[in-house]
Amino acid sequence: MAEQDFGTGCPAPRGRTRHRGRARSGAALVTAGLAFLAVLAPTPSAAGGGEPRPLVPARFVPGPCPTTPEPVPGRCGYLEVPENRARRGGRTVRLTVAIVPAASGRPAADPVVFMTGGPGADAISDIPFLIDSGVNRDRDLIVMAQRGTLHSRPNLACPEVDRFYAEAVGLRYDAPSTGRRLVRATRACRDRLTASGVDLSAYNTTENAADFADLRRALGIERWNVYGYSYGTDLALTYLRRHPWGVRSVAIDSVVPPQVVSLPWTWDSAREGITTIFAACAAQPRCAHRYPDLRRTLTEQVRRLEARPLTVMAAPPSGGAPVRVLLDGGALVNLLVANAVPAVDVPAALDELAHGNPERFARARAAGATPVVGEFAHGLTQSVACAEWVPGYSRADLLRAGRRAFPGWPDSVLAQAPQLPFEHDVCRVWDVPDRTAVQRVTTTSAVPALVLSGTFDAKTGARWGAYAARTLSRSTTVRIPGIGHWVVPQSPCAQRVLASFLTRPTGPDTRCVAGLAPKPFTITPPPETA
Repeated sequence: MAEQDFGTGCPAPRGRTRHRGRARSGAALVTAGLAFLAVLAPTPSAAGGGEPRPLVPARFVPGPCPTTPEPVPGRCGYLEVPENRARRGGRTVRLTVAIVPAASGRPAADPVVFMTGGPGADAISDIPFLIDSGVNRDRDLIVMAQRGTLHSRPNLACPEVDRFYAEAVGLRYDAPSTGRRLVRATRACRDRLTASGVDLSAYNTTENAADFADLRRALGIERWNVYGYSYGTDLALTYLRRHPWGVRSVAIDSVVPPQVVSLPWTWDSAREGITTIFAACAAQPRCAHRYPDLRRTLTEQVRRLEARPLTVMAAPPSGGAPVRVLLDGGALVNLLVANAVPAVDVPAALDELAHGNPERFARARAAGATPVVGEFAHGLTQSVACAEWVPGYSRADLLRAGRRAFPGWPDSVLAQAPQLPFEHDVCRVWDVPDRTAVQRVTTTSAVPALVLSGTFDAKTGARWGAYAARTLSRSTTVRIPGIGHWVVPQSPCAQRVLASFLTRPTGPDTRCVAGLAPKPFTITPPPETA
């Protein structure tokens, strides 16, 4: 079982791989929320007027940078904002802000602000990826910890859930007993957070977007450029819709359109990413010859493992003693969606599995046994998912979507959303108000936009980038072949396109894309000649 990250890279964050240099109550409450939020954030039709001032001003306080494995190369501080803007006089939250200077000696006046994925990932830990990708080449880079995450106060980490995930590598992925353990861990986290005074209903994308609007004002920035990936694209599009003032350009990478994201939607993305990998193998003669009909192979292995799970010992990729892992059909699918096995190795890994060698998948599953406890903010994940993604779709809707995506797979696998298993049960105990009326809204904008997608992305399928771009009238859509989730750190071409876009948002140079193709897949000797 892997943690979600739509953004939430890989399994997030522990599956993230560093590529140096290349690199997720009631009609009365909803109506009241709509009325109040409309005062602070008009729709784009009202953007011609002046920018509204918040009822409770935020403040930026300079301070030391947090201690991180790679020191933050810039200046830091924190933004203090209301926890719940609908409750005047309530608690405040503190969000760490890092300002990384431009590499250029003559930087442009408009900085780049970054919105990370998850929801629940640590944005500060993404700074090395962003620097390696050249995001701060010509502009200062501003990175803020989203509310509820590691470098914010309060921090909605759930050590109880981290410990569950460490144990879950040895459990059946989709067994009801596994779901009950996850629900118990989630309830324990919720009870602890609410007992400390945390208002879980305030940790949502609307408030998150308002934090970034407050940050721009507090720093006195006239115009800036927004770059978000995965859940950060959901956030960026919400921000653009509700706070269009001062936005010079928006780049969204591995796109989660807020109007469509839901549990059934995850199956559509999984199908697109996985089948595109298989199609790429079929287009390479050596791969096609060595690994024919990968879709059938995958279906056979999902069915076989779901009926008779494998239990093996495997060493975590990070090192340490081997751990007991269990591979069933649900675990296999989740590892593929999470890109836990590199795409170039997927055909070989499936072929090896079909011939009795589960090592590649077992090692990938073993990675979950060594989480960094407290690093990922599961509390923010659930407050967003349970308010914005889960309502309105039943368990039957989810199962039907799975059956459409992968006919012939066992229902026990298809009943769980990839990366978000047992989410209906989890949301029952997390118990936050339904916010779909204010969040499942299309962003329509004429702000220049760059829309980046990787064709191998099984978390946020590439077609959703083009879908979001339909209502962004000055957008450039780019698909990078052979790349999975979070494109820019993995693709030098995408890095060049992003740099060009930041220089000239209405006419980026995308010529490098034309010559791209997926890398050659790993070819192993047939079992009989090995």
